Amino acid sequence: MTGTPKIATHLWFNGNADEAVAFYTSLFDDARITNVVRWGEGGPGPQGAVLNIAFEMAGQSFIALNGGPAFTFTPAISLAVSCETQAEVDALWTRLLDGGGKPNACGWLDDRFGLSWQIVPSALTELMSDPDPKASGRVARALMGMQKIDIASLQRAYLAA
Repeated sequence: MTGTPKIATHLWFNGNADEAVAFYTSLFDDARITNVVRWGEGGPGPQGAVLNIAFEMAGQSFIALNGGPAFTFTPAISLAVSCETQAEVDALWTRLLDGGGKPNACGWLDDRFGLSWQIVPSALTELMSDPDPKASGRVARALMGMQKIDIASLQRAYLAA
């Protein structure tokens, strides 16, 4: 594979890597599949079946492997997406929950394939970085009560006296 990135996130799937990649590449305008490797004759998988798919999302490189049932995703690794607006947070959150995803706390969710995502408005980082510990503490407390992050609620907590 020419143009292989030096580092790529490798995602292990149980036979549905092609379905997952089709879903993931539909989420971002600049996403694309860069390579597909299929099992050859005499390999351990069915000839012609997808072994792995290299793809890019938002400038990041990934490889999806049809590795079988031996390993599953955990929240110990997640894909964090920085969003500029509430509309972007809402749209991505909704799309990622489509088809059986599960919301978690503080902007985290698991998509229908079990992959953990953090959908984080850039405003959160700005508000949490305030040197006033009382203001950033109010934002942190507000965040702890959320599943999908609501920027207006964070801003209200920040400004509360």
